[in-house]
Amino acid sequence: MKILRPAIEPESFFRTVEEGSPRILFLDYDGTLAPFREERDRAFPYPGVREALSEIVSSGSVRLVVISGRWTRDLIPLLGLEGPLEVWGSHGWERKRPGRETEVGRLEEKTVRGLVEAEEWARVEGLEKWCERKPACLALHWRGLAEERARQLRRKAFRSWSAIAALGSLEVHEFDGGVELRAEGRSKGFAVETVLAEAGKDAVAAYLGDDLTDEDAFRALRGRGLRVLVRREERPTEADLWLEPPEDLLWFLRRFAAAARRGGGRE
Repeated sequence: MKILRPAIEPESFFRTVEEGSPRILFLDYDGTLAPFREERDRAFPYPGVREALSEIVSSGSVRLVVISGRWTRDLIPLLGLEGPLEVWGSHGWERKRPGRETEVGRLEEKTVRGLVEAEEWARVEGLEKWCERKPACLALHWRGLAEERARQLRRKAFRSWSAIAALGSLEVHEFDGGVELRAEGRSKGFAVETVLAEAGKDAVAAYLGDDLTDEDAFRALRGRGLRVLVRREERPTEADLWLEPPEDLLWFLRRFAAAARRGGGRE
C-alpha cells in the first residue's frame, strides 16, 4: 500500500465509513477484483474477494456498485454474488439495479451506424475473434498476442476507428490490453456522478479501479470520497491510494466490511 496524496489517510477514511451514512463502495472489475485473462469468460475474482464482498453486502448498510466496461450479462455470472448488487456495464451505458430490468442508454442513429461500420471493418480484416461487441461499444483485445502483432492491431484499429468516430458521435479509447470504440456522452465517471447525486451530499464513498478508463471515475469522486488505484505497477493517476492486488485489495475490502459492520444501519 502507498498513500499517493498525504492529505488522505486510510484509517481516517475507515472511521468515516463507520460513522457515516449512506455508504457506497464503487468497484471496477477486470484488473481490480479479478486478474486479466486471455479467456475473458474465465476471469474470476481473486481468491477471497467474493467472500469479502459478500460480507460487505450482508452488512446491509453499504450500496455496492460495480462499474465495468464489460457487458452486464457477461459480468454478473463472473461476480457470483448473492444479495443486492448494482452493476453498471459498457462504461455507464447499461445499468442493472437489484430487482429491475437492465436499463440501456439510447444511442443516436449515426452512433449505431458507426459501430456497425467498425464491426464490419473488423470482419473484413479477419479480426472478429479479437473483438467484443457490447451495447454502445466495440472493443478490440490484443492481450496475449506477440508484441509486434499487438502493435499492428493497435495501428490498424486507431487509424480506421478514429475516422469512423469523427462521423458518428463516437470516441476511441485505449485500455489495458486493447482499444475501444465507444459512444460519446457516458463513462465510468457518469455512473459515479449519477449514484452520488441519488445518494446525497453526505454519502461516504470509495472507488477502486486499475486502468485509464477508471480515471474518469476518480475525477468524478474528487472531493467526495477515497480514490484507490489497484494494480501491480504504480502509474500517474488521480487516485489517493495505491494498492497491489490481491493482498492489499483483500485488506481494504475486509477493513471496509468491518467498518460498515460496526457502523450498522446508523443514519
